[in-house]
Amino acid sequence: MSGEVEKLQQIIDQSNNIVFFGGAGVSTESGIPDFRSVDGLYNQKYDYPPETILSHTFFMRNPEAFYKFYQDKMLCDTAKPNAAHLKLAELEKAGKLKAVITQNIDNLHQQAGSRKVLELHGSVHRNYCMRCGKFYGFEHMKNAAGVPKCSCGGTIKPDVVLYEEGLDNDVISESIRCISNADVLIIGGTSLAVYPAAGLIDYFNGQHLVVINMAPGPRDKYADLLITDPIGKVFSQIKVNGK
Repeated sequence: MSGEVEKLQQIIDQSNNIVFFGGAGVSTESGIPDFRSVDGLYNQKYDYPPETILSHTFFMRNPEAFYKFYQDKMLCDTAKPNAAHLKLAELEKAGKLKAVITQNIDNLHQQAGSRKVLELHGSVHRNYCMRCGKFYGFEHMKNAAGVPKCSCGGTIKPDVVLYEEGLDNDVISESIRCISNADVLIIGGTSLAVYPAAGLIDYFNGQHLVVINMAPGPRDKYADLLITDPIGKVFSQIKVNGK
């Protein structure tokens, strides 16, 4: 165990009010592509830039192209929770972790067993008809041909926050409450480039700010502890209640 991980272990051991704020880097070790790395979606070639495809305007005007990209790149049914997801769930079960706040839409935290998960950008596992509001799950969207349609004839829209759309006010309020009350905030696997989500970190007034990220970020200089190893590797070394 490295000195940085030993220090993280000490911080975790001494706190029962930890909040985790995570981004795409938490899921890349599960095989889900991120957006901004060298091999990320933003650096791959499509007919339109991904940030254009994943916008509300594009979805409404060109749903066929949206769903071609969405089904191909956003609906990963082979990913499994990695060591970071599993350890965070373990920390919550032990009463140490109070919330996971995630920018990811893949449901892997829930699959790992986490119960208090605040999804800032929604989830690919929730989809609703734009006409009647009927719910549809992941499998329906993954297997749909063309633009997914409801039994009523309406178009089904993923419950994910597209560009040009606002975040859910209830999720934002609860995220602010959790971060404001936390003793320890662990930021992991995020470049903190996406606002307003990244701005939530400003509400932290606790004792220890921990940043675990492979690439440099804007909050590194404020961190009490900075770890630049893969997040799954780091959390796999952490013991919960001595085990």
